[in-house]
Amino acid sequence: MTLTNKKILVVVNPISGDKDKEPIVKKIKEAVPNKNTLKIFKTTGEQDHQKINELYKDYRADRILVVGGDGTIKLVAECLKDVQPIIGIIPCGSSNGLAKDLDIPKNIEEAIKVALDSCIIEMDSILINDTIGLHISDLGINAELIHNYSKTKVRGYFGYALSSIPTLLNTDIPYTFEIKTENEHKVVSGIMLAFANSKKFGTGALVNPKGKINDGKFEILVFKSLDVVSIFKTLFEEIKMDSDFVEVIQTKQAKVTMEKPVYFQIDGEPHGKTSEVTVKMSANMLKIAVNSSS
Repeated sequence: MTLTNKKILVVVNPISGDKDKEPIVKKIKEAVPNKNTLKIFKTTGEQDHQKINELYKDYRADRILVVGGDGTIKLVAECLKDVQPIIGIIPCGSSNGLAKDLDIPKNIEEAIKVALDSCIIEMDSILINDTIGLHISDLGINAELIHNYSKTKVRGYFGYALSSIPTLLNTDIPYTFEIKTENEHKVVSGIMLAFANSKKFGTGALVNPKGKINDGKFEILVFKSLDVVSIFKTLFEEIKMDSDFVEVIQTKQAKVTMEKPVYFQIDGEPHGKTSEVTVKMSANMLKIAVNSSS
């Protein structure tokens, strides 16, 4: 580890993934040689953006460790997008799509070691209606599933599966998407349209084999009509990139409009319904600590 005398800010989401974070914080304290260089901040859901900004201005951390899921990483990225500190990820969310895509270890001790080490990459992000998206966001059936899942009290994959039953029975598919990029203008029909900066959903499903988080481009994935079995395979398994199944458009910017509002999610967080989305690439926006053996 290389952070002997560097300042480290640990941002902890106490409720992410329904996991007790105190043992994890204890392990981080044990891993940091100089305890005087360590500060802990726990999110509450109230004025977290402002508090993190103020804490960073006062403390000027050299590295920020995020103990939480994709939503917590996105919170830190949004707060500190102008200063670009190095972020280390300790994956503790209900789903950890970005951590999975970056091959961050599931084992907490190993994840802490990676988060404090010297192997760093610069990754792109996507600005979606001026909101940061780090890995995969979408319109349609998956966003509707996430919306319904957010209303349940049962967390994890089981809760996600439970919410899928009424969604699949009542959803209004297919949808019509009008897509404008710098090179294309087309109208397509499908059950879901995704904006992918990475390869995997938070469930671990590989849906965008062409995706690279630092190539200055993102992919628009248009998923076409599917039966129920295929939908579940899309969400939980690697899929076959058949042109009858999914259409891929690689671009740096896009505008998508719908005839009527469609459910929308960014990195696993529901954003209600929308009838228009603008997307553009923001290259090399974040510095992330990753496993040197990946």
